[in-house]
Amino acid sequence: MTEPDGRSLSDWERARRRAEVFGDVLPETTRDEREDPESRDRRDGDTWLKEQVPPHHGG
Repeated sequence: MTEPDGRSLSDWERARRRAEVFGDVLPETTRDEREDPESRDRRDGDTWLKEQVPPHHGG
């Protein structure tokens, strides 16, 4: 990649320009890697299993 004045960009300059245009596309961690205390407390025990029961089973 070159600038309009003909000079080529270094790796860090290309990375900086890409970040300016596209931003932080991917987060550093995924949702399942982050600790969410509210959802952990709410879903302890059999809560998840009970949420999975289809409505026609009288859940």
